[in-house]
Amino acid sequence: MASNPAALGQPIDRIDGVLKVTGRAAYGYEHKIGREPAYGFIRGAGIAKGRIVEIDTTAAERAPGVLLVMTHRNAPKLPPFGPPVTKTVPEVFTRGRPILASERVRYHDEPIALVVAATFEEARAAAGLIAVRYETESGAFDPAAADAEIYRPERVNAGFATDSEKGDFDRAFTDAPVRFDAVYTTPFESHNPMEPHAAIAEWDGDLLTVHTSTQTVANIQAGLANTLGIPPERVRIVSPFIGGGFGAKLIVHPEAVAAALAAKVLARPVKVALTRQQMFANAGHRPAMRQRLRLGAGRDGRLTALAHEVTSTTSRFEEFAEQSAVPTRSLYAAVNRRTTHRLIRLDINRGEWMRAPGEASGLLALECAMDELAEELDLDPIELRLRNEPERDPERDVPFSSRNLVACMREGAARFGWQDRPVRPASRREGRKLIGYGMAAAIRANYLGPGSARVSIDGHGQVTIEADMTDIGTGTYTILAQVAAERLGVPLEAVRVKLGDSRLPRTAGSGGSWGASSSGTAVHNACMALRERIIALANTHERSPLRGSNVREVRFAGGALQLGARSEDLGGLMARIAPGGLSAEGAAVRGETYQTYSQHAFGAHFAEVAVDLDTGEPRLRRMLGVFAAGRILNPKTARSQVIGGMIWGVGAALMEETVLDPRHGHFVNHDLAEYHVPVNADISGIEAVFLPEEDDKGNPLGAKGIGELGNCGAGAAVANAVYNATGARVRSFPLTLDKIFPDLPAG
Repeated sequence: MASNPAALGQPIDRIDGVLKVTGRAAYGYEHKIGREPAYGFIRGAGIAKGRIVEIDTTAAERAPGVLLVMTHRNAPKLPPFGPPVTKTVPEVFTRGRPILASERVRYHDEPIALVVAATFEEARAAAGLIAVRYETESGAFDPAAADAEIYRPERVNAGFATDSEKGDFDRAFTDAPVRFDAVYTTPFESHNPMEPHAAIAEWDGDLLTVHTSTQTVANIQAGLANTLGIPPERVRIVSPFIGGGFGAKLIVHPEAVAAALAAKVLARPVKVALTRQQMFANAGHRPAMRQRLRLGAGRDGRLTALAHEVTSTTSRFEEFAEQSAVPTRSLYAAVNRRTTHRLIRLDINRGEWMRAPGEASGLLALECAMDELAEELDLDPIELRLRNEPERDPERDVPFSSRNLVACMREGAARFGWQDRPVRPASRREGRKLIGYGMAAAIRANYLGPGSARVSIDGHGQVTIEADMTDIGTGTYTILAQVAAERLGVPLEAVRVKLGDSRLPRTAGSGGSWGASSSGTAVHNACMALRERIIALANTHERSPLRGSNVREVRFAGGALQLGARSEDLGGLMARIAPGGLSAEGAAVRGETYQTYSQHAFGAHFAEVAVDLDTGEPRLRRMLGVFAAGRILNPKTARSQVIGGMIWGVGAALMEETVLDPRHGHFVNHDLAEYHVPVNADISGIEAVFLPEEDDKGNPLGAKGIGELGNCGAGAAVANAVYNATGARVRSFPLTLDKIFPDLPAG
């Protein structure tokens, strides 16, 4: 039974685009509910570690419009937070996260009070009237401090082994004719999605409905239920549109808990949103890291020893171990290998998954190290990578499901004009500008998350997809509609997509670059099951014009069932055989191919920069990414995703840094005035190219995740270009002009 190939693979505009540009797409804080809501404002702690000795809310309670002031003294009692999440306490995504639970302060700006008033302005003003006296305790806020606690976690993010070892690295490195040993540091970074964390909570008896901004509806439903100590079926989460997440909206945060508690106490709906400043402390961050890379090679450039050892920050009360050395395990061949992860406990809030967790930071270090080794060997950086291309996964010793990294590098080199690269650093000038080229490889694990979807067709041939899957701006509505349109052979306009509601079939949500593949697989399987139901009825129903037909020859195409030269309109057929409609569910389940194959998407980044001789300021002039990421379901939304990731790489290389005060434990630059991200003026000439590829080992669509692939290695390409332009090798990110300027050539 062939499918209609017209929908998938086409650069179709987002079907939800008109709603967004006309302001009709409702985000977390904007939903219209039946009753007028009250507004909550969270007051955060003014210290990073200690306890509240006294908190006086009298003035706040008397302020105009105030309906409720909640602190640890009068907040509803919630189940305890519990021990740090480890291998034996795995519920990191769904664990309860109580607020206002005690007088203890665990991190700076932790919620210590909630003020609810008739307006947002009244709530915010009253929160400032709360008087607090603290007993401050000394804390650990400096990752470089000599007495910082360093330990080995049981596992790292995504369940990977903490360490890996193959061969005899120490001996091989000692014996290597060429040895490279360097340390790279990357800072704290903050997600900063355009839409802040926000929630509207409303109770109907014992049933709680929360309109919010979340990447994973099921996680928030379970996490909020565990926080409140109620069954999950009494919590409904609604999140049809999300203004960005980047990993910051995967777990329950204070705004949802605060809104739910206040709505229960007041018996009316309550809105709570984190301010931009509050998001820096309360909505996660990428941990700061120290990465040591040791590369041993022969004079021919072939690696004989490879070690990637990572030490990153974590919270004292809850562990987060980013898997930054994991991509190194699969990228390059070397017989003798070692990767390790260690953590430093600090008195801050937990780190969280930030776009391309592990790969973004790990490849920033690894790909700069490879560039440095190439220079030491007097090899072109691409040639060094070609000489270390593995035939099988170097550590798992299984075949790759597909691996077109070499093709990405060669295609990118040809398109970018790599042959014109300045061979000697600081050798090309344009006036007072130094010009440099850089490149880096990209790798991103391909995941499939479990979940299901329901696809229905009514008596007129209209198709509806239902799943709790979310669309964080990636184009999920459009992609799922394309899958159903192709599998059922109907026009795209005949497909309606309903997402982001916990009453719908559960999916793995948007995260880990698995959204399109996972939910798309569930929709594919639901469509295939629905086809079987339609065919069975078409073959047996007394009113069917295809009764008794040969089902093996039926095609779904052009809005019809086609049998040889015959064609029956699908809407007309449904009106005859199932006027009440039909539906079917399908699931996405990770198969054994994830064990028998090493599954990754690959790419190659190329960057050209100009560095001002007088100021040391680096500027991106152009950038190219070439990717092999399975079947591209929609080239338009795919390009949008990967160039967004590439821009993230530019930010990581040149400007992004959340500064933690080592004395007082607060993030100093907690706003978008001082936390710098790339803007339009910083980005020019950026392009992305996808190589033809399908990978049938991961899912029936042949697709791979791309949302984070663009951020993998992109920063290293920019950093390598800065070195090529200036001869100044800076290993502490971001590469701000104050770090570059001292090593610029004279004149």
